[in-house]
Amino acid sequence: MTHFHKDPAATMRKNRLIWIVLFIVLLAAGIAAAVLRKPAGPAANPSATVTPPASIALLASDVALVQRQDLRQILPLSGALRASRQASLKAKVGGEVREVMVREGDAVQVGQILVKMDATEYLARAAQARGALAAARGQLVIATASRNNNRALIEKGFISKNAFQNSASQLDIAQANVDSAKATLDVAQKSVSDTTVRAPIAGLVSKRAIEPGEKVSPDAPLIDIVDLRRMEMQAAVPTSEIQWVAVGQEVRVGVTGVTTPITGKVMRIDPSTQAGSRSIVVHVEIDNPQTILRAGMFGAGQLTLNRRDAVLTVPASAIQNIDGKTTVYAIQNGVLQRQPVTLGITGNVDGIETVEVVSGLDDGTTIVRNNLGKLLPGTRVAVDKSPASAAL
Repeated sequence: MTHFHKDPAATMRKNRLIWIVLFIVLLAAGIAAAVLRKPAGPAANPSATVTPPASIALLASDVALVQRQDLRQILPLSGALRASRQASLKAKVGGEVREVMVREGDAVQVGQILVKMDATEYLARAAQARGALAAARGQLVIATASRNNNRALIEKGFISKNAFQNSASQLDIAQANVDSAKATLDVAQKSVSDTTVRAPIAGLVSKRAIEPGEKVSPDAPLIDIVDLRRMEMQAAVPTSEIQWVAVGQEVRVGVTGVTTPITGKVMRIDPSTQAGSRSIVVHVEIDNPQTILRAGMFGAGQLTLNRRDAVLTVPASAIQNIDGKTTVYAIQNGVLQRQPVTLGITGNVDGIETVEVVSGLDDGTTIVRNNLGKLLPGTRVAVDKSPASAAL
C-alpha cells in the first residue's frame, strides 16, 4: 500500500495566500466604512451658511430707480404712405385737348379749371337739341288749345266723345315730345360742360398724362391730384396679433427723413387676409397739415395696444426668477436685498422694454438694472456714480 506525504513548504505557501486575500478583503471593507462615515462638505450640507462677500462694486449703468412713468404696450407696424384723398381725372367725352392749365406739383383748389377740350361739336349738338325743344313746345301749345276747344264742344254735344279723346291723346304725345327734347338738350349741355375739366378736390397735381393738341377718347387718363393734408399708412399685421388691434388705437409713426415722430390712429381694418400671406392690412391715418410727408415715404410705427399712465415701472432686464419667485434685487441703505414683486403689463418707454410693478417696490427705490446672476442678500453695495461709468 502506497502512502502520500504532504509537502510542508507547499502547505505554508497556501496558508500565506489565504491570509493575504483575507487582509485585502478586510482592508477594502474598512475603507468603505470610513467613506460612508465621512461627513458631507459645505456644498452638500443644506444647513450650512454662506458668508456673503464684504461688498460688491456696481457701475451706475448697472442700477436704476423705480419710478412712475406712462407705459405703453406696443405692436410694431410698418408700411408705405399714401394720400388718404386722391383723384384720378379721366376724359368724360372724346375730342381734341385745347389747353392744359397745370403741371406736376402745382397746387389746385376745388373747382379750378385744369383742362379745356374742343367743344365745337358738342355746342352744335346742344343748339340742335335746343331747336328741337322749341318745336316740341310749339306743338304742345297747339295740342293744348285743341284739347281745350274740344272739351267745350263735347260739353255742348257738338262732337263725339271719341273726337275729344283723340285730342287729349295728341296733347299727351306733345307733352312727351317736349320732355324728350328737354332731356336731349340736357345731355348735350352736359357734354359741353364735360369739355372743361375741373378739380374735384384741393391738393397737388401728381401726374399730368396729356398735352395740348392730343385727341383723347372717353375714359382716357388726364390729371391725378393728391391731397397731402391727410396721409395713410398701410401696414400688414399677422393674423395671430390682429385680435389686439381696434379702430381708434393710437400709433406713433417715425418716417424716414422726418426727425419728429408723428401720431396717427387706426381708421380701418381690412375684412380679409392679403392674397398669398397670413396678414391683414391695417390703415393708419396721419394728419399732415404742413404737407411735410409725401406719398411713397416709408413709415415705421408703434401701435399702442394698452396704456398705463403714471405707474411704477422697472426695466425688464431687472426681473429675475429665483426659486420660483419673480424677484428684483433692491439696494436699501447700501445693502443688497431680494425683493419679490408682482408685475403688470410689459411695455415700452423710450424704446426700452419696461415692466409695470403692481406691488413689492416703492417709488424711488434703487434696483439692480442688469441681470448679474444670483447675488447674495446682505451684501453691501458700492455704486460708482462717475460719468464714465454711467455711460457704459
